[in-house]
Amino acid sequence: MPSTQWRERFAPDENARHEEQARVFIEMQRQRSMRYGTGRALHRKQVAALKAILTVEEGLPDYAAQGIFASASSYEARVRLSNGGFDISGDRAPSVRGFAIKVLRAASASTAEAEQDFLMINQEVLRVKDSAEFVGIVDVATSGPGAGLRKAARSPGVILSAVSNFRDMKRPFSGFATHDFFSIMPIAFGDYAARLRLCAASTLINGDADNDWAADVYKRLAEDDLEFLFQAQFFEDEDRTPIENSAVRWEAPWVTVARLRVPSQAPDAALSEAVEKSGFDPWNAVPEHRPLGELMRARKAAYSVSRRGRDTMP
Repeated sequence: MPSTQWRERFAPDENARHEEQARVFIEMQRQRSMRYGTGRALHRKQVAALKAILTVEEGLPDYAAQGIFASASSYEARVRLSNGGFDISGDRAPSVRGFAIKVLRAASASTAEAEQDFLMINQEVLRVKDSAEFVGIVDVATSGPGAGLRKAARSPGVILSAVSNFRDMKRPFSGFATHDFFSIMPIAFGDYAARLRLCAASTLINGDADNDWAADVYKRLAEDDLEFLFQAQFFEDEDRTPIENSAVRWEAPWVTVARLRVPSQAPDAALSEAVEKSGFDPWNAVPEHRPLGELMRARKAAYSVSRRGRDTMP
């Protein structure tokens, strides 16, 4: 059964470390923005921007009926699909794929009106031990050949982790409508904690989707709506559902808490521009759904400087 006995681990110096790590991202973002124009540090290439509706399931168990899921409600939402790379490359290039959801007017017990962001990728785990290792991978990957080799030589653990994650990135990805997406790290569910999953809307694979992910999505939407199951997997104990370890698949049942319906629609230039200018941040959350874990706290610092970078870069 879900438990409220989860705990986060805090290090006394982590705020300073997170601020230092964020500088790696702002420098990478600055360099890429000089090449491609102003944009995000990660998930720079927007694949598609979509309108959607998130509908909460009726009759949820008490542990799941929390925050924006407290009652059977429907919320407007915006979706940003993206390739996760630092650079803008072709759709066939190995990459993490992002499925970001911004729930609008998300009422909660403590917030009369707010937005709630959910950020997911097409991998269930991230094979790093902490934020320092993740930032080390980014730093090596975005450095020049000489500097990258020197940094790699000083951090063999980073290289092993990078190889493991690159193998995950190279696994087949069939498209944004036909693949599952995961939150990797947990968020609060009131007094409980949960990881999230968005289940594929279709089992019909388009073998040519990797030529153009957006074309695949919009072709499907020209024919019908797409509906994804939005599920939560709740903390039970530290052995099977560790809060801080992003490399471990949780061993707990998935509970469908909502459905995300993307209605039939065509590409919309104004919507695409608005979504691209929007900030998608796991910390843009009602209190009942705050992000959990050291990696999530590191993301708070990194996303903050990335957003400021987008606002100040020419």
